[in-house]
Amino acid sequence: MIYKLLTLLLPMIILYACEENYIPETSISQQEIVVEGYIEAGAEANPTFVILTKSIPFITTIKSDQFTDLFVKNASVTVFDGQKTIALTEICLNQIPPDLKENVYALLGFNPDSTAADICVYADLFNQLTRESGRKYDLKVIVDGKTITATTSIPPFVGLYDFKWAEPPGKPRDTLAELNVKINDPKGVKNYYRYLTASEGGRLIPPFGSVTDDAVFDGKEFEFPLQRAQKRGGGFDPETFGLYKRGDSITVKWCSIDKAHFDFWNTRDFSANSGGPFSAYTRISTNINGGLGIWGGYAVGIYRMKVPPK
Repeated sequence: MIYKLLTLLLPMIILYACEENYIPETSISQQEIVVEGYIEAGAEANPTFVILTKSIPFITTIKSDQFTDLFVKNASVTVFDGQKTIALTEICLNQIPPDLKENVYALLGFNPDSTAADICVYADLFNQLTRESGRKYDLKVIVDGKTITATTSIPPFVGLYDFKWAEPPGKPRDTLAELNVKINDPKGVKNYYRYLTASEGGRLIPPFGSVTDDAVFDGKEFEFPLQRAQKRGGGFDPETFGLYKRGDSITVKWCSIDKAHFDFWNTRDFSANSGGPFSAYTRISTNINGGLGIWGGYAVGIYRMKVPPK
């Protein structure tokens, strides 16, 4: 039996259910190391990389010339894949020759518009780690005499199929289409998912609610509309929200993730979506021991298609 999801409310329900109001007491002297690192397996998986930065107080002002100082350099960063330990190579983008920068941006999945600062990353440049579903990966960071650790996993990939284009609900719109997809969720196993979309060769971006679990469709064949992601700060138009422009070439990146990775994005999305002068601080979930942030595994599937004309 096919279960039709009329509106993509599930991610938002999950987000609102997990909000935790919190007023932090932080200062520059209480800075922590923030980890953002990912390891992927599957079609067109990005290289494994880790970015290290320093936390800043909840209410603070950062000038553009101070941004570079937040990146942590000269750290020891290693990953154990269950068989071997690999040291990640530090790369600072301003040290890369101009004719190679575009290739590095593409390799690491960076947006060139956001690389004015001297961003430093630690990456598995030679693809030495064994990346596959079912493995756990231990991250170890040593910086300024402090040791930070985290563990993530890459779960089995559960993909999408039966992509169908449909007329959007409401008044007729000749230039827009809704994308409906199906998933066959494994029964009795808790599954977590995240996705990103891109149009016309643009950068992959996540939607406002980028994660979901299978609480509603565990063990079922399930059909739902997969909304087009919209860049934050780009304005909100209810007439076009979540819809795809006919004639565009689009890319969907669909990922299976573990619970700790899901919890991070679940709280992170909620925090990003609840901004405003009267918004409350939301404590973002982390799997980092001795720091903040996320070390997350992705089982990745890439889907490319053309939005058909009407």
